[in-house]
Amino acid sequence: MGSFYDNSIIPTHLRRDFDVYDRINTLDLDLGSFDQWMDRDLKGANICSATIHESGLVYLSGYGYGPGQMYDDPERIKEGQKAAQFIADSMIGRLHWTLACGGEGGDLNDMLYTVKGIGMVVSTDVAFDSAPAVTNGFSSRWQSVFGGGVGAFAEDGEDQSYSGVHARSAIGGFTGRFSIEPELIVAIPPELAKAIIQNRGWIFPLPPQEAKRVRAEYKAKHS
Repeated sequence: MGSFYDNSIIPTHLRRDFDVYDRINTLDLDLGSFDQWMDRDLKGANICSATIHESGLVYLSGYGYGPGQMYDDPERIKEGQKAAQFIADSMIGRLHWTLACGGEGGDLNDMLYTVKGIGMVVSTDVAFDSAPAVTNGFSSRWQSVFGGGVGAFAEDGEDQSYSGVHARSAIGGFTGRFSIEPELIVAIPPELAKAIIQNRGWIFPLPPQEAKRVRAEYKAKHS
């Protein structure tokens, strides 16, 4: 487990006893490489992908994906769920590099628990009733990696950990050329949040000068 997680306030009966990366490997998820995630910085950017608060909260920006407008058809809902799962996979990679790129010692095993999710589902059908069902594609994938009763590793609705379970809103009625845009808030140990902020700041991607420094340090360490 992560060293920050081991020293956290999580009570014994709720602590994960599995390595998050073992589940990621079993699910064959691609977290991407350092170079892929660090190939851009905040130069000219309107928003960032993640913001870290010194309290330990990490805010992950929304990301839209999918074949287009949703409606209450079982096959269309499955398409939306697959899109939501794809976004979850991308967010897992983003969170990994948000926590790990600066070499402070943290990674996904230091994620304490998931706080809040929002799923904004594109549908102009006023009778659309399946926004929660579409967003479940995101939530179940997140639970598969971090723990929860509807994840891939749950048995009879139970998992060893529930750190992937989150409070959530799932809302339909938006316009856009995609199907769903989820966003997420997770908790990490305040000590890790402070270490990251003190070393490279609270935002990901990084400001240009910090990105340049972190790239150079990473390459020197891994060359």
